Amino acid sequence: MSFFEEKNAEMDRYLENHASPEPEILRKLRRETFQKTTQPHMISGYQQGRLLTIISKILRPKNILEIGTFTGYATLCMAEGLSKEGKLTTLDVNEDLAYLPKKYFAESEFSNQINFQIQDAKEFLKETDEVFDLVFIDADKENYAEYFRLIKPKTKSGSVVIFDNVLWYGKVLEDNPKQKSTKVIKELNDLAAKDEDFENLILPLRDGVNLLRKK
Repeated sequence: MSFFEEKNAEMDRYLENHASPEPEILRKLRRETFQKTTQPHMISGYQQGRLLTIISKILRPKNILEIGTFTGYATLCMAEGLSKEGKLTTLDVNEDLAYLPKKYFAESEFSNQINFQIQDAKEFLKETDEVFDLVFIDADKENYAEYFRLIKPKTKSGSVVIFDNVLWYGKVLEDNPKQKSTKVIKELNDLAAKDEDFENLILPLRDGVNLLRKK
């Protein structure tokens, strides 16, 4: 481990030690994600999870949409802030991994409020007439710009939309990126900054979070 990697790991430990504690169910889920998946780094994790929880608790949303369930860590974080009558719809296309989030959703106190669907998010957004108070997108980076366009009419004044991985390991600084995912993430960040119906800020948390609020 290099000096900078060691310092970053030390800083991560410091940040986690000075944040609100992680619920036991999330500790178990995080541990099992690292044990049973090939890309455990895709999990939202402690710091980002606490951010999602705090935002959800501030909003007390009645209707949450998540695009990209993975193992359900972020789902359960956002569910902590759901209103009593609230619903959280989470979408993914990975049927092979579905057993893991289903297991933890069933164990959680929010089991009756989480609607987990194996469905393409673009098709869902084109078909639904629901309006969402909170939206979290962490899947299929090559469709980020399209998700933004489809999600906009499904939000109202005060709705919060969050895109993950918007710094893309620093690749967004490339002038002429070769990767399609990098190009689309740069397009998404430009769209968010220029859209007069939203106010936004990119937080340099982990791989970057684009936080938007509908005016």
